[in-house]
Amino acid sequence: MSKSSKERSFLSRVRSTLPSLHPAERRLGEFVCDFPGELASYDAQELAKFANVSKATVSRFVRRLGYESYEAARKHAREEQSTGSRLFLSSSEAGQAEHSLASNLEQGKANLDRTFATITQAEVDEVAGAILGARKTWIIGFRASHPFADYLRWQLTQVVEQVVSLPGGGETLGEHLVNFRKEDCIVVFGLRRRVAATEQILSHAKECGTRLLYITDEGLAPEPLAHWHFRCHTLAAGPLFNHTAVMALCHLLAMRTIEMAGDASRTRLRRIEILNDRFEEL
Repeated sequence: MSKSSKERSFLSRVRSTLPSLHPAERRLGEFVCDFPGELASYDAQELAKFANVSKATVSRFVRRLGYESYEAARKHAREEQSTGSRLFLSSSEAGQAEHSLASNLEQGKANLDRTFATITQAEVDEVAGAILGARKTWIIGFRASHPFADYLRWQLTQVVEQVVSLPGGGETLGEHLVNFRKEDCIVVFGLRRRVAATEQILSHAKECGTRLLYITDEGLAPEPLAHWHFRCHTLAAGPLFNHTAVMALCHLLAMRTIEMAGDASRTRLRRIEILNDRFEEL
């Protein structure tokens, strides 16, 4: 496999090849686009059975994609299971089971258990202390991470005044990154799929000497640039990520920050409630 071919994602190679495939191969390609996890999980004979094609069709198909063998294609698909499309975790046989209340609740509970088994109370307290002691707290998130950044900022405004979420509408990153100071605290959400600028933001925060919390999914290795790296499990029964643990972590961080602020937080909360009453906000 050439370097340029290897750099392309598995799914992009399948999609770009589809128009040139023969009917049986195209049927297999369309099946793989819908359920790429099947190729990652099963051998060639099993995949052929699922897609209702011959084993020879499977062999021709992977060669047309540029792989030397089925195992090479399978290895590439497996590598993308932990960092690529949510489709890799979708199954053609899941049926109604993946939508059941019980299975989704169980998965959410499992994600919570696995996430908080690796996060200590001491780490949570350190983050809360850093937020309370910061000149300013910056919370950054793109794509799926953006609403979590906004949510955490909103909750933290109950206890700290100087907290901002990025990016804002019509704003450039440089307009805010230039204001990073050593006395600041940075929270970066890096859930799949991450934008290319994420690594640059982490490096810039490190250069500025800020305290940095990185919140990601479980597919990322520990980040050496961060003071704290909390990895949330997001496995789901269907094609969407399960963000139960991410939301629970946001709640925990906000609550612990309020608790550690003590009397100052209660005073601020009372003033907020007085103003809410004045403006008749329920």
